[in-house]
Amino acid sequence: MKYLSLIILSSLLLVQLAVAQDTGNEDEVVTFSTAYFSKFNPLTALDMVEQVPGFELEESDDETRGYAGAAGNLLINNNRPSAKQDLPSAILARIPAGNVERIELIRGQVRGIDLRGQSAVINIITREQTHATVKWEASLEQPARHGPITPSINASLTDNWQEIEYNAGISFFKNTYGRDGTDQLFDGENILTENRIDNRENRNHTITGNINAVTRLGETLVNLNANVSDEKRNQDLVSNRVSQLTGVDSSQVTFVERFDIPVFEFGIDAERNLTRNLVGKTIVLFNYSKEDGLQSQRTDDIDGVQTSLRIAEENSVARELITRIELDWKFFQNHSLQLNMERAYNSLNGSLDQTLDTGSGPVDVDIPGANSFVKEQRWDFLLQDTWSGSVFELDYGLGAEVSTITQTGDAEQKRNFFFLKPQAVFTWSSDQEKQTRIRVAREVSQLDLTDFVSSTVFDDEDLALGNPDLKPDRTWITELSHERRFGRFSVITLRAFHHWISDVLDLLPLTPDFETPGNIGDGRRWGVEFETTIPLDWLGLTGSKFDIKARWQDSTVVDPVTGQNRILSSRAGDFPIVYNVENKYAISLNFRQDFEVQQVAWGWYFLKRDERALFKVNEFEVYSEQPQLNVFIETTRWYGVKVRLSGNNLVDSSGFRDRTIFSGERDLSPVIERELRDRKRAPSALLTVSGVF
Repeated sequence: MKYLSLIILSSLLLVQLAVAQDTGNEDEVVTFSTAYFSKFNPLTALDMVEQVPGFELEESDDETRGYAGAAGNLLINNNRPSAKQDLPSAILARIPAGNVERIELIRGQVRGIDLRGQSAVINIITREQTHATVKWEASLEQPARHGPITPSINASLTDNWQEIEYNAGISFFKNTYGRDGTDQLFDGENILTENRIDNRENRNHTITGNINAVTRLGETLVNLNANVSDEKRNQDLVSNRVSQLTGVDSSQVTFVERFDIPVFEFGIDAERNLTRNLVGKTIVLFNYSKEDGLQSQRTDDIDGVQTSLRIAEENSVARELITRIELDWKFFQNHSLQLNMERAYNSLNGSLDQTLDTGSGPVDVDIPGANSFVKEQRWDFLLQDTWSGSVFELDYGLGAEVSTITQTGDAEQKRNFFFLKPQAVFTWSSDQEKQTRIRVAREVSQLDLTDFVSSTVFDDEDLALGNPDLKPDRTWITELSHERRFGRFSVITLRAFHHWISDVLDLLPLTPDFETPGNIGDGRRWGVEFETTIPLDWLGLTGSKFDIKARWQDSTVVDPVTGQNRILSSRAGDFPIVYNVENKYAISLNFRQDFEVQQVAWGWYFLKRDERALFKVNEFEVYSEQPQLNVFIETTRWYGVKVRLSGNNLVDSSGFRDRTIFSGERDLSPVIERELRDRKRAPSALLTVSGVF
């Protein structure tokens, strides 16, 4: 906490010093002309959005509930893209910078745009008349060790055909990297019993095609989005195990994973004025994904003789169909009424076949709950009003959700749910440069349907059991934030938050040896977050800026194993390092300097976050890693082509896992084993060449 306080105080001083270099007025809409971005030499709309002070693009993920939050905080010509799998950053990367007329940072109610509880959204206004433009990019990445040079390429065409404006793109991404490291095993007396030397190689590639189109059919504005991709993931891990009792190799274990994941998405929306004061919009969005996986674990003794072979074949098909109607009514002065109605259908059909051969031939292994079909049907309603005054804005509404979750197969169950979801956001702008917001809302989480279905975890000789009794957790959110802008280039935002969570989703004990995703009771989360953008011209660093993000938080929930208070569990994994996870703190620093005349820019990015804890019934795991440091230099001096050289993970960051295994329930029985894992992902050099013609 003291480091966060120091960063905030230092940044406040820096911005006050920088304000002498930057004056101007702000409004509910902060408009950035293309001239503002010229010094950054952007090629795409994404290049431009990344340089908007005080704004960070949000990406949707598997936890996004329905359509409402899928497009994050991105608008294109006042409309959210009707897409979920096609990420906002990918959409922006296909829009040439020359096709952008201006970019708006919207911080309040304008033009009937629903902020959906967000503090700000970015609005890309494109030019009405554009000529055919091709945007292309090619890259080569070379890891410092364990891996060949891996290529990636993408291209997109923006053009008009008759009355249709469209953007079509195709991309190929390949990624090969190693994750070498060691595992050390200790017994209950903390005596080293085994060393494991792990060599892992990942070989992944994805091919994706996209099309986005917009046209008018009479008075109706129609947008279409389609995305299709095929991802192949391959991983080989060889673990050589040396017993510390004998000092010689004891065994070699080889893990192999092969996954093929095709994905298809189609979205269409239509909007028109129904009356002079009433606007209607209809949205249809369909997602389909299939995952075919094969995993194997082979163990050989010191003589190279196979002693066991475990094979698992996993297959799953996921579908989502969303239909949504939005009505905006502007009949009363200073009020904007909106009614949203959404129906969502989600399903997952999963199967798992596993065999074990210990020398006498393969034998089927029964995994309870592994072969199941789960579906959720949900109706969502929201009626809200935005009341705009001279210095304030009140956005308030009441939502309701009715859903049915049905599971068949290894588990048979049907359950109905009903939730009320009130929300209110009060915004006070005493002048054009200050904005204070208070937000209160009740949110319902999106269940991950894979948590209903069991799977295997070969690395840990464990099972991830599914739970047919899962229900969404609900969170009362309270937030207080204040934003202070110093002209167009400097901004400071401070936010405090407190969350009351009902039916926390965590790991629920089933037996002294097994747990499952489940609801463990009520919990809380609270903290503060700080963001700022500071120009550094006043320090003599012409054309430079410094972005800082810092978050500190704490949480509490009653542990279902020990009955004592503890923090909320976090997710596993260490790469890539993610800023927003369930942990104590995270700090990111981003520096960039542009030499406009020379058409050269350079910069660096630093991210550090605290460790993450995972509480199982008979295990306690702590994940952590060293900081991440990336640097880059880029130029557009030659023929308008951007050449960028990046050095990623320059500190050769290690990912650590500290795993403690108990003989029975965690902290209530003796420790029988402790495993310390240290794995590295090598630094890499990435050369990217891109252009527009």
